Amino acid sequence: MTDTIVSRLFTTIQDRKDADPTTSYVASLHHAGLDKILEKIGEESLELILAAKNYQADGLPEAIVSEMADLWFHSLVLLAHNDLTPQAVFEELNRREGISGIEEKQARSLTHSE
Repeated sequence: MTDTIVSRLFTTIQDRKDADPTTSYVASLHHAGLDKILEKIGEESLELILAAKNYQADGLPEAIVSEMADLWFHSLVLLAHNDLTPQAVFEELNRREGISGIEEKQARSLTHSE
C-alpha cells in the first residue's frame, strides 16, 4: 500500500488495536467488539446522510466532509478488526473499474442466488 493518509491512518489503527482501552479510542472499540464497531458505522452513516440532506439547505460542505471522514475512519477500524486491509478494498475497486455499475450489480445478484 502506498504512503497515503489512508495507509498511515490504518497503520495507526492497527498499532492501537491492542492498546489500553482506557487510553485509546481505537482500542476501546476493538475491546467492545464487533457490535460496537458496527453501531459506530451505523451512527456515522446516519450523520453523513443528515449532513448531505442539510447541505441542500445550508450549502456548507464541511459537515459532509467531516462526517465522511468519521465514516471512513470507523470503516478502517472494521477492516482492522477483521484482519482485512484497505488494499483489499482498493483491489476490489480496481477490479470493478470500467464495469457498468448496473452490470456489476446484476453479476453479484446472480452469484448470490446460486
